[in-house]
Amino acid sequence: MASEQPAADGQSADGQSSDERAADGAASGSEAAAASSSEPTPAGSAGESAPAEEDESEIAADYLEELLDIADLDGDIDIEIRQNRTYLSVVAEGDAEEELSLLVGRHGEVLDALQELVRLAVLAATGHRSRLILDVAGHREQREGELKVLAEKALESVRTTGEPYHLKPLGSYERKMVHDIVAEHGMHSASEGEGSRRHIVVSPYQAPVEDRSGADA
Repeated sequence: MASEQPAADGQSADGQSSDERAADGAASGSEAAAASSSEPTPAGSAGESAPAEEDESEIAADYLEELLDIADLDGDIDIEIRQNRTYLSVVAEGDAEEELSLLVGRHGEVLDALQELVRLAVLAATGHRSRLILDVAGHREQREGELKVLAEKALESVRTTGEPYHLKPLGSYERKMVHDIVAEHGMHSASEGEGSRRHIVVSPYQAPVEDRSGADA
């Protein structure tokens, strides 16, 4: 009967050294990891990140809810995402809607400041600058109609006189709306002035003023 021969030092019975066995084990582990990572991640799992707009809308909504609680104001928050931009509206009915006017201000200056605070809250949480739009008690929707009348008045003046028309100072979001209205009528507009004096000039030609593409976005 043949007797088994003891393996040489550092070698197994199959002739592999300990270093070779270790290498084989590492390779097997790498293959297993690669196979695991190649498997698709189910939708909605922890490995799937939510769109940035959804992240910022949730952060903004939480911030607004806390603010409403602190101010003891009633209101519901509606969220809508249009063309990769987040729109939030604080709405209420009856007396509660009148109370929300405190968050708007006489000329919308409080609303503009609140919108900037919400954007900063998103920035602090995500590290990314937000372009979200905030409305309270339908103020921006109502204001859009008023701005349309102002823009059409400016357009009519330019058509009649051929001279540039200077509108009163507006916030960045309202300037953007006026720019869009003017462009729809085939005429040109640009922003001039600094700070609280920044306003729109409507003209029948492309005036040589600074680019408005980034300032009023």
